[in-house]
Amino acid sequence: MRSTMQPEQLNISTILQFGATVHKDAVITTWTDQGPRKLSFGELGRRAAQLAHALRSLGIDDDQRVATFQWNNSEHMEAYLAIPSMGAVLHPLNIRLFPDQLEFVANHAEDKVVIVDPSLIPLFQPLLPRFSTVEHVIVTGGGAANLEAPEGVQVHDYEALLAAQPTEFDWPEVDENSGAAMCYTSGTTGDPKGVVYSHRSIYLHSMQVCMSDGMDISLDDNVLAIVPMFHAMSWGLPYAAFMVGASLLMPERFLQPEPLAAMIASERPTLAAAVPTIWQAVDAYSVENPIDMSSFRAVVVGGSSCPPALIRKFKENYGIDIIHAWGMTETSPIGTLSRPRADLPEEKQFELRTTQGRFLAGVKARIVDDSGAEMPWDGESVGELQVRGPWITGSYYKVDNSDSFDDGWLRTGDVGYVRPEAFLQLTDRAKDIIKSGGEWISSVEVENHLLEHPAVAEAAVIGIPDPKWDERPLATIVVKEGVEDPDVADLRAHLESRMAKWQVPERFAFVDEIPKTSVGKLDKKRIRVSHSDGQLNVVNALEK
Repeated sequence: MRSTMQPEQLNISTILQFGATVHKDAVITTWTDQGPRKLSFGELGRRAAQLAHALRSLGIDDDQRVATFQWNNSEHMEAYLAIPSMGAVLHPLNIRLFPDQLEFVANHAEDKVVIVDPSLIPLFQPLLPRFSTVEHVIVTGGGAANLEAPEGVQVHDYEALLAAQPTEFDWPEVDENSGAAMCYTSGTTGDPKGVVYSHRSIYLHSMQVCMSDGMDISLDDNVLAIVPMFHAMSWGLPYAAFMVGASLLMPERFLQPEPLAAMIASERPTLAAAVPTIWQAVDAYSVENPIDMSSFRAVVVGGSSCPPALIRKFKENYGIDIIHAWGMTETSPIGTLSRPRADLPEEKQFELRTTQGRFLAGVKARIVDDSGAEMPWDGESVGELQVRGPWITGSYYKVDNSDSFDDGWLRTGDVGYVRPEAFLQLTDRAKDIIKSGGEWISSVEVENHLLEHPAVAEAAVIGIPDPKWDERPLATIVVKEGVEDPDVADLRAHLESRMAKWQVPERFAFVDEIPKTSVGKLDKKRIRVSHSDGQLNVVNALEK
């Protein structure tokens, strides 16, 4: 028996039209160096129509790729909505990738048009001649005259292009399974790999983000989207907010603690999302510059493991629950969220909040050992996390074969276990876990305990070769400003009070900065290179 339901397609254009009419009075606020710049959802919908007409006039049709090279702002949101709604494919370029990676990504995707923020022209200018398929560049903010294009590439002013276009567009009914947007992985272990999101996957993911066991976004929210729109589609926040009429606060390029504090005080956001390093910087800034964060009901932290000390500090100092999340570019990205039941004891809630969280409806998950056998959810059995679901990729763009998939399951490369409560606890990336004397050492666990030391601002732990044990952990540490380097014996004593002695590093290196990837994660690959090249001043506590 077939259903009697109407076969309506799940399209981005549906989100656009609904938000621009039913929620036309909701506001997107872009932070600038002159303060907030505001635009209603209704006006944004009309500008999206103008952008679609403009792109049509430049020859964009069917599923051609239109790239963005932009910060989080209202113009970027217009592209988010207009490009997929007209049937083309949105491609946010990660501005933090290395030039060779950006060249690879733009050419691999065959981008035809790039929309560029004027503040990024110095970064974009040397890249443009290397983009072999780009025919048009559209510069926002009146900066078109500052971009010199190679022969065969036309440069346009964004506002002038839009001004000549109608404010209504006959949005086509696009097949929900066709490509709507694409993002590339950060390429830490080779060339970046493309993930193509469908209209259907984005629609379903947006609904899940809005659910009570997701981020619980509603029309009463003002969402501060710190996570970049070029990083896994800003974790789905733009589409989810437009779907339910939640106002959006876009920080543009102002991601430092001082301007973030100013926009929080001015616009009073209720929910925010960012990587842990952002919140660590905000917390450090607040010591000398108190920040009123009472408007927040919660903040979402993902991208890398959130230190438990930060979760506790936000609750005790600001009364804010940190919602720990896990996901990947390949998972749209939300896969889990740490929302413990409110009736649990406080310490039990804290314990569960430090995990990556419970799997969301629609996400199937399993833990497998090295032989491929599925492990029980007993809180002890460790293996690789594999997932599948309607917003999880089943392949990579223009990659014929990949060892990232196992009979339809995405191999995440994350290692951990699942508690009986169905909360995921990741212990490491598969490539980062340390095998010492036949035993596993979680670099994440060592890092989290180091961050509990009063002198430690940042910590990253890698495995280094050892003649006796095969590998031993090396801890690289950034000391808090104004604090002397702690004695390594003190650091070891601190760790030995929290974990098994054999798990405690004997080698430490104090550094000014820990390298980060393009999405704000600890770049352990670069740390390993620095160590192998002899660039780290390593102190062995056992040889002192």
